[in-house]
Amino acid sequence: MATNGGASWFRRLFLRSSPERLDPTRTDLVIVAESFDDAESASSVLERAGSSGGWKSGEETVFRHHLVLPADTVEDAVSTAAQDEYEQVQTPSPQPRIPETGYRMEVSNAVSLTLQRVQIIDALHCSQERSRMAGLAQRRGGTVSGWDALQPESIAVDSAD
Repeated sequence: MATNGGASWFRRLFLRSSPERLDPTRTDLVIVAESFDDAESASSVLERAGSSGGWKSGEETVFRHHLVLPADTVEDAVSTAAQDEYEQVQTPSPQPRIPETGYRMEVSNAVSLTLQRVQIIDALHCSQERSRMAGLAQRRGGTVSGWDALQPESIAVDSAD
């Protein structure tokens, strides 16, 4: 004989409303983790960001990748990245702190491109996405400058308490 307990379990598991996703256009987003050094591991960056009270593990993040591509490849790169739910950001806010020093591949007719998506990041997923973006840029004759992660300032402040 079936019980209502089974039906309520089904409703809780499959019919519950999902929480709203982090809005990447929020004005209170701050950079909580970043790396513009290819040699620096994602785990080091996130460990440092977490210990400083900036990045809060397990919370949704606006994950941005900063690329430099030949102008004629940007549309194709944006289209390809959109398949994985990345969106082009016309004017990144807050502005990334991309260093001017260090080795950067020369890209002819170069255009800066920022791609972002909302996700929960950890060292593994961060490394996978960095690799994905490096491949995307390389196949189009470009390079990746680095990445940053944004969370609402209230999350960053709350995690410091």
